[in-house]
Amino acid sequence: MNIYRGCTHGCIYCDSRSKCYQFPHAFEDIEVKQNAPDLLEKALRSKRKSAMIGTGAMSDPYMHCEEELHLTRKCLEIILRYGFGLAIQTKSDRILRDIDLLDKINKNAKCVVQMTLTTFDDHLCSLLEPNVCNTTRRIEVLEEMQKRGIPTIVWMTPILPFINDTEENITSILKECIRVGVKGIIDFGMGLTLREGDREYYYAALDRHFPGMKERYIRRYGNAYELPSPKARELEDVFQRACQANGILSKPEDCFHYMSSLPEKYQQMSLFE
Repeated sequence: MNIYRGCTHGCIYCDSRSKCYQFPHAFEDIEVKQNAPDLLEKALRSKRKSAMIGTGAMSDPYMHCEEELHLTRKCLEIILRYGFGLAIQTKSDRILRDIDLLDKINKNAKCVVQMTLTTFDDHLCSLLEPNVCNTTRRIEVLEEMQKRGIPTIVWMTPILPFINDTEENITSILKECIRVGVKGIIDFGMGLTLREGDREYYYAALDRHFPGMKERYIRRYGNAYELPSPKARELEDVFQRACQANGILSKPEDCFHYMSSLPEKYQQMSLFE
């Protein structure tokens, strides 16, 4: 479910800026699917079997414009009404506005809230993800979800070579994930990917905030798509050990399976309504 295209959060590494997605104008000039609630209701009305609905992978459902438009909230109301589950991904504390609906969806079917945490240091976070709430606040969001019994998944990606690829950063994020009881953590190998469009924006940001870093990247990676951290193996070991010791899902496929699986009892109930 994609309600918006583009984003106003300004994350310097965002893959959705890549030219392959054919966004025809400024990425911050948001395209709005005004009839998203109507389209969603029409689609769900025709389904005989409930399932999980995902949103937030390409465009955050809680950007600044959602404060006025309330399209995400309207869609949540429809998901609740039809007894479907939800896996929703964001970086914004605006999601707390709708915690009442998320709670009801979770009790009625299943709701999984996904939150991105890349950088424990809030000052660094303000450089990498400048127009959205900081890591401290996102952890508070995870705590609020835990209080309601709403399961959470953390996206600990991307990890930027020479910037946030430190054991201190990874360990600090992991400690908070353990404390707030996240169900799983998604990591794609301790690095990032860069494509045409995304690469140019990222390198311009490096020139602004980390002088000389762009040249360091070019020397090491050239125009590669995958940019693994030089410390990827040791950081991955730290990550896997912490997750295994605390019963946290750590393989992406396991996290995705959990988020896409609706308990059988709800699927059966929907057949006989």
